[in-house]
This record gives sequence, C-alpha cells and structure tokens, in this order.
Amino acid sequence: MRFGIDLGGTKIEIVALDREGAVRLRKRVATPSGYAATVETIAALVRDAEHETGGRGTVGVGIPGSLSPATGLMRNANSQALNGKPLDRDLGAAIGRAVRITNDANCLAMSEAADGAGAGYRTVFAVIIGTGCGGGIVSSGRLLDGPNGTAGEWGHTPLPWMRAEEFPGPRCWCGRDGCLETFLSGPGLAADCDGPGARDAGSIPARAAAGEAKAAAALARHTDRLARALGQIANILDPDVVVLGGGLSNMQHLYVDVPPLMARHVLGDVARTPIVQARHGDSSGVFGAARLWDTP
Repeated sequence: MRFGIDLGGTKIEIVALDREGAVRLRKRVATPSGYAATVETIAALVRDAEHETGGRGTVGVGIPGSLSPATGLMRNANSQALNGKPLDRDLGAAIGRAVRITNDANCLAMSEAADGAGAGYRTVFAVIIGTGCGGGIVSSGRLLDGPNGTAGEWGHTPLPWMRAEEFPGPRCWCGRDGCLETFLSGPGLAADCDGPGARDAGSIPARAAAGEAKAAAALARHTDRLARALGQIANILDPDVVVLGGGLSNMQHLYVDVPPLMARHVLGDVARTPIVQARHGDSSGVFGAARLWDTP
C-alpha cells in the first residue's frame, strides 16, 4: 500500500493506492490550527487508513513549502506554524516509520508524469497557478529537486522581459520584488485587475466574457506574463511538456493563447512545447505524494 498526504492550509487529504495504482481509500479532513495538532491529525489519518484497507504501507506528504537540506527544518511554508519544525522526523515518530516529504508542486509533477497529462513524456515541467505559484520537474520518472531542494521554484524567480510599467514588480512575501507569484497567482491576478487588497480572481473570466474591459485587459496581461515565464523555462530546461495545475489552470483560454505568445520568447526556430491541463485536477498532489517512494 502507498499512502499519500496532501497537507493544505484548509484541508488535509489522504489517498491509499494499492500495488497496481488503484485507489483503495480517499478522505479529507479540515486542517487543524497548530503544529502538534497537524502532526497528530496526519498520523491518525494514516492509522485509520491502514485499519480500513488492512494494509501497511509507505507514506509520502506534499507540503506548501520544503525541507531545508541544511537543517532538516521546514521553510517557506504558507502555513506558518510548520516553518522551523522537523516535520518529517515528527511525523515519522508519530506514524512509526520514515516518511518522505516534498513540495506540493513536485507532487503534482510526479502524479501527472506517472499517469496524468504528462504520461509518456520524458521531461515534465508541472506548474501550480492558484493561491500561490510554483513548479516541479520530473525527468525519466525521477523527481528532480537538486542539492538545495529548490529545483522548480519557478514562482520565486522574477518576471522575465519586464516592461517599464511592470518594474520592479510587487513585493512578494518572500521579501523580493517582482516574483512570478505576485503576477501569475490568483491573488496576483485579482490585485492586477481590481487593485491592492483584492485576492479572489474567480469571477474575472466571467466578467471578461460579459464584456468588462478591465477584466479582459487583466486576463490579457496575465496570459502574456505566463507566456514570457514559460518561454524562459523552455530556454533553460526545454521540457517535453508543460502541465498546468491549480485553480487558474481551469481558464481554458490559456491553452489557446499562451503557446503562440510563448513562441516569441523561445530561442530557436521552433517552439513545440505542448501546454496541457493537469488530468487529475486538485487530486494530483495527493496522488503524487503517494508515489514519492516509487523511486530510490
């Protein structure tokens, strides 16, 4: 049995996959407040899942942050209570076995490369554009995270080919200016459209379709910025496919409008990188977490 955990700010989801990859169990609960309660909730989910499925198994966890390879402590997590904590060691002690933990965008990449929209491609670059903005890389079935544990941290690179009116960009929570997350995330799109303090971009596509000029202009800027950002990835990594996940990946105009705009920024005489939507939707993270033990 392979157990995957998706640890989010509002919910924790567990999935149990058997040896053939079939789903044996899925369950979601609210994320509690506080670090100790979060650890115990995850441990209880695993214990209950083992009881219900009758099988013991590996445990992988996807998180909105990462573990520092230098200290072994959590860093850059949206859920502030996790930062500075040895989450993998504490979870391992609570569950009674080693756990593997990685960024949620890495889990998206693992899932989509295995049997999702990236299946059959050698190198998959998976993107989360939702509340935050991140990326993960899987090549030949292996997750690439690098010696610093930061491979794919695309959301905290600056918007490329900035225009005068874009420079230096909004201040990001990470302390830098102009990170892609401040432009491409849902809150970034909302703020660009409706002003500082706006966080919800959910209504913008419908408003644009209804003829609202402000909404249509914001979507056009967002599309162009995503195309520039992915053009830079094509120049550095040249992945075989780009998979979009997260809430904004449901905006269908991206799959039509981004590729020709992206081609303008790709160095070379061809720009053939397909851009596709994640097949598993918001379940990609938990499925990818369950697969973290599939490779050494």
